[in-house]
Amino acid sequence: MDQSKEEELTRRISKLESINDQLTAELSFLDQLLKEVGFEEGLITLKFAAIELLEQDREEEV
Repeated sequence: MDQSKEEELTRRISKLESINDQLTAELSFLDQLLKEVGFEEGLITLKFAAIELLEQDREEEV
């Protein structure tokens, strides 16, 4: 692999690591906010609540 290809891959990896860090921080912040407003386990509780609402909607359509 030539030098320029390695440099490009290194830049891409660096960018992906930065994006991952940002997304991880946002998810952590969102999880904390959800806990503060009453979702006991944060994102997990929100996910289960959303699934339950969708299932209720499907049952009502039948």
